[in-house]
Amino acid sequence: MKSEELQKIIIKTSNDQLIVRFNNPKERNPLSIEILERLNQILDEIPKDIKFIIFTGTKDVFASGANLREIAQVTGETAKEYALRGQNLMKKIAELPQETVAFVNGFCFGGALDLALSCNKRIATENALFCHPGANLGIMTGWGGTQRLPRLIGEAKALEMFLTAKRVGAEEALKIGLVDEIRQEFNEFK
Repeated sequence: MKSEELQKIIIKTSNDQLIVRFNNPKERNPLSIEILERLNQILDEIPKDIKFIIFTGTKDVFASGANLREIAQVTGETAKEYALRGQNLMKKIAELPQETVAFVNGFCFGGALDLALSCNKRIATENALFCHPGANLGIMTGWGGTQRLPRLIGEAKALEMFLTAKRVGAEEALKIGLVDEIRQEFNEFK
């Protein structure tokens, strides 16, 4: 097994909680194909006594979203498969019987925001920053965010985020209903 510093995802169980920590802060915790496949595997192997699944990041990054190097390789023939991989994972998270929580501790962009939107609850630190940067990149999220974000914060605010790539800080995210609360730091749920 790799040392904790080299693992791109760190899994910890504590009482009735499964904590999934993205751990590649040098690259801003991208949700690469490798990470999506690992998340699928983790979700398929959840111990029966787990009641809460918490997704969080490392240092000042929750996750930066899809891996842009991989997106650059997507062709017309592979686009549907690539989108379905992310969509199916986000659907799986949304349909889990456990309570799911995204504890957003920093940057939460693109596909990472889609992941957070798939969770039952979103908690942010004061430095959390949310964005769907697709408008600046010439792409649009394909992992379900275009459906979930308007349902959560309303069509007008969602369109503003999608069409302008606006970055939303924790306080504004709380005000518009994107997050449920703001906390100073991650602590396990009781």
